[in-house]
Amino acid sequence: MKIRILAIGKIKENYFAEAIAEYVKRCSRYCDVIIAELPEAPQGKTAEEQSRIESARLMEKAKGYVVAMDPAGELINSEGLASLIRTKGAEAGRDISVLIGGSHGHSEELKRSADAVISFGKITLPHQLFRVVVCEQIYRALTINAGVPYHK
Repeated sequence: MKIRILAIGKIKENYFAEAIAEYVKRCSRYCDVIIAELPEAPQGKTAEEQSRIESARLMEKAKGYVVAMDPAGELINSEGLASLIRTKGAEAGRDISVLIGGSHGHSEELKRSADAVISFGKITLPHQLFRVVVCEQIYRALTINAGVPYHK
């Protein structure tokens, strides 16, 4: 199983990049985690156009079971994410793609075509920090599934 984290934009701060790299390294004990940063839509477009362009880029790279991260998605906790990874990843070694949109979010088309649309809560986080949270939660889910006492 591979988990692909597909995100719009680049990580600029070293401390976020280091945190992400640490969680990806920890995840490697359990599965391959691949991070792909996709370019933001050109400036000068409307928010809806930017969302549509970025969503198309994400869907083009997505493989396997597609999870769109969206504040309006189904609220999921760590155990729920572990269950999703366990069940969907077990389907013939299926890959999972986790999509993180740009500042204008995902297009409605992407949300309709995703296999799941989930949320970690109603708070607003900077996109770069949210990527760290996603990586940590994936690691936590993998340790839950492995029965490792990281999750308390």
